Amino acid sequence: MAVTIETDHLKAVLNEKGAELASLKRKDNDIEYIWQADPAYWKRHAPVLFPIVGALKNGTYTYNGRTYQLPQHGFARDMDFELLEQKADAVSFRLQSNTKTKEMYPFDFELIIGYALGGDGLTVDYQVKNLASEAMYFSIGGHPAFNVPIDDGLDFTDYYLDPSPMKSRINLSLKDGLIDLDQRTLGQTNTTIALNHELFKNDALIYETKGLNSFTIRSDKSPHLVSVSFKNFPYVGFWSTYPQKSPFVCIEPWAGLADAFDTSGKLTEKLGIQKLAAYDTFHTKYAIVVK
Repeated sequence: MAVTIETDHLKAVLNEKGAELASLKRKDNDIEYIWQADPAYWKRHAPVLFPIVGALKNGTYTYNGRTYQLPQHGFARDMDFELLEQKADAVSFRLQSNTKTKEMYPFDFELIIGYALGGDGLTVDYQVKNLASEAMYFSIGGHPAFNVPIDDGLDFTDYYLDPSPMKSRINLSLKDGLIDLDQRTLGQTNTTIALNHELFKNDALIYETKGLNSFTIRSDKSPHLVSVSFKNFPYVGFWSTYPQKSPFVCIEPWAGLADAFDTSGKLTEKLGIQKLAAYDTFHTKYAIVVK
């Protein structure tokens, strides 16, 4: 089922399946900023990545001596969430551990995803609750895809990525879906990055982040833009398909990463893993601004 929230200026549509953002529009220009999941390119809009981000080596991990299988980016994006609370301009969804999740992931958890409209954008709020008496290990991230070009009559290459603050960040390379730590470099995010499809020929661009960050997709040929800002996500990914030239770009705040090539396979030692104490709550959020 789809849920619509709106203000005088904005309208958003959320799906209960995956608690996924499916549409975000300004009412003054009726521009759709969210990719509309054309399966000819990519069938998703903005999936929630949980309880892992990226791929596991060989699709498996071990915990307490047992081996588990998880698909890339985890299971939350394909599960039906419960509609927890709905207001005119905000909505929240809940997913709790169950028999099916425990076949893949042995922890007792509650995941609450909240969406709230305000000003020129949408805030996406993540709460992960550990419901058990032992520590919980997880990753979580966003994967929103934005239409590029934003404006009719413009081209993908008319746009660029504008980082803030403009400073160099550590770039993490992917090879066959895994992080190659030997190929870490200093990424040149101290300037704008012109968008072209070849940027994604080696999969996603991934950077380490610290503090407050924002990344904006804009064009000098248009006043319209989309920006993603966040503080408590240690990584960000940028992705589009290649060699297929898709008309979207994802800006992905992550609290987690794909496995490294030299992973031990133990969940407790996984690259970028978050550790949540017994009965504790992890809370973070990011914001999307559209103009």
